[in-house]
Amino acid sequence: MQRVVQNDKHIHLTITTQFRKGNSMGKKVMTSNKTKTIGPYSPAVEAGGFIFISGQIPVNPATGEIIPDIAAATDRILTNIREILAGEGLSLSSVVKTTIFLTDMNNFSTVNEIYSGFFSTEPPARSTLGVNSLPKGAPLEIEAIAVRKR
Repeated sequence: MQRVVQNDKHIHLTITTQFRKGNSMGKKVMTSNKTKTIGPYSPAVEAGGFIFISGQIPVNPATGEIIPDIAAATDRILTNIREILAGEGLSLSSVVKTTIFLTDMNNFSTVNEIYSGFFSTEPPARSTLGVNSLPKGAPLEIEAIAVRKR
């Protein structure tokens, strides 16, 4: 356990040092032709070897409409995250943390079932929060943090 804490401290110190350097930290905005944002933010940003993927909602790429079915919505979101990472030569195995926002906690087990198919071995750390509402009436939103192995 002490080793993990030391690694966490090392990661924290690295992030702090790089953010203090301002523009020299090498911030890179990532875009994707397959995932569109609905506001003034980037789909993903890389800084200090970490990739911060903005919250993804389940938008049908063919129609632009929200996918209401929780299983299909979860699958769409995780596919979007996988595609964002693939565009940078990474995979879901690079993900170290996800946060799931659910408008109905009764959907927790369905989300877990679909999620486990994407992260079947060594799943990332995760938080799941119940929320009142999400943009465009989405039933869930997922954000992720990945790390580029050096």
